[in-house]
Order: sequence, then C-alpha cells, then structure tokens
Amino acid sequence: MFGFGKNQIHAIGVDINRDGLRLAQLAEHGRDMNLLAGRLQERPNRIEMGTPSWQHWAVDTIKEVVGHAGFKGKKVTAAVAPTDVLVDNLKLPKVSDEKMEEALFSRLKTQFHYGGTPEDTLLKCFPTEQDNAILIAVPRAVIDSHLAVFVKSGVEVNTISVWPEALINCYVRFFGRRKSDLNAVVMLVNADEDCVNIVICRHRKLLYARTIPIGASSLVDENSINRLVLEVTGCRREFSSLYVNTPITRLIFMSGPVLDTSIYAAIAKQMEVQAQIGDCLVAVEVAEPLYETLDRRDHHVSWATAFGLSLS
Repeated sequence: MFGFGKNQIHAIGVDINRDGLRLAQLAEHGRDMNLLAGRLQERPNRIEMGTPSWQHWAVDTIKEVVGHAGFKGKKVTAAVAPTDVLVDNLKLPKVSDEKMEEALFSRLKTQFHYGGTPEDTLLKCFPTEQDNAILIAVPRAVIDSHLAVFVKSGVEVNTISVWPEALINCYVRFFGRRKSDLNAVVMLVNADEDCVNIVICRHRKLLYARTIPIGASSLVDENSINRLVLEVTGCRREFSSLYVNTPITRLIFMSGPVLDTSIYAAIAKQMEVQAQIGDCLVAVEVAEPLYETLDRRDHHVSWATAFGLSLS
C-alpha cells in the first residue's frame, strides 16, 4: 500500500567485452532500483583478449574491483563476449530428437564454416515461434577460460549467461513494464565499440538475435553509417522471412548515448517504427559516491548487458 517491499541485492553482472570489463550490481529497495556499484575497467592495449596475459589481468581486475569498489557479496553472473558467440536464426530441422544435435552441427559447418567439434562446443537450441529456433554455440575453451578467471578471482559464479538474455532482462525491467508490452514484438539495438547487437523479442521471449561486426569505433563516415543502417534493416528482413505476419512495433536503442542521435535517427527512419533511446543508466538511482568512478556522461559505454546480467 505504501510502496514498501523487501530489499533485494542482485548478483554482480560481469560484461566481458573486447574493450574491457564492465561490472554492475543492482539493488531493489521497495519499488526503487538502485545502482549499488559499477565499474568499467578498460583492457590495456598491450594485452590481447583470451591470452594468458588477459586471464591474469582479468583475475587481478575482478579481485580488486569486487573487493574495493562497493560491491556486496561475491556472487556474479557473467556473459561471454558477443564476438565469441555464434548465433544462428533458423527453422527447426525436421529430424528426430536423437538426430537434432547432428543436424544443427552440420548447419554450423556448412553455413558458418565452423571448425569445432561437438565435443569442444557448447551447443544450445532455443525453440521460439512458428517452428523457428535460435542456435547458440560457444567453444568450450572460451567457457573454461572464463570460469578459470572467476575461480582464481575468488567469486562465486551463479551462471554463465548469453548477451541476448541479458538485453531482454534489461528491456523488461526498465522499458517493457506496460501491459501492452507483454505481446509487443520489439527490436533492441545495443552498440559497443566493436559490434552492434540486435535482439528481437516478445517481452521475455527471445525470437531473433544477431551480432553485426560494425561498432561505434568503425562509424567514422557516411559510408560506414550507411552500412550499419543496411545491416540493421537486413535483420528486420530476415526476421520477417522467418516469422510471417509478425511485425516489429517498437525499436529501442539500449546503448543510450554510445552513438550519435543522428545515427539512431537514420536507423529509425529506415525501420519506419516507433523508436526511443533507452539509456538504462538514467533509469536507476545512483548513489552519490559512484559519481567519482562512473561518469554518466560517458558517450562510449553501454551498461545494458551488465545491468541485465545483474538482473538474471
């Protein structure tokens, strides 16, 4: 009646990217959502991601940040970098359950020239709607490398998630709270330095996901911006070919101020749907001391994945 409720501190979301590590922890106090702690640690240029040097750097960074940056507890939910995850949108093969993994793996090899084997690949297939599915494949070596980092950092891993799920968590909590959002089909666009991630969902239900290998650092002229616009509209065409009579009714730019608003406007014009900039950082309360380590005016960082992981 008065808005009082049980306080809840969520896990620490660890967003692993090519440009570094983003850690965020959200806490609910009644009806309010607060950013309890947050930290961006940029990867040193001399260290290549995935190498032993990167592992040592990541271990030291997580240990230092979790221990001294205001985070509560040591439970973390993390996601593999989008560039290390293979995502395929497809019609479910008409084969028996016993033959399904073989059929899916054969598709990876023919469509994406994937060189891994079933033994060294984590393969997950998520049925969606209209006999469609999303296939997600991650090399087990990448998962093992991440788990080793967390073990050596002394934190407790809730789960290793995937970026589409994290973006949906963020959308549902901050931008999909109306009754009309429950059945609306929405495209989420999240830009990072090295890629742009696309999710199409019906509220919590993932329908489509794709990583576009054009990031904020690549958008240097009109030609590169036009390429991004074409790639995003290409995702809409592919989605329409898989999901008949399922129009996208809303477009949300989850990365907030990462890209110039003129780029968002160009994408929205081509999509011809209702669009908005959804900056999750302005949707939460931020404790005063955080302003010293977290610049809300930073135009190069999206917190959507880290927030969504914390909410997992």
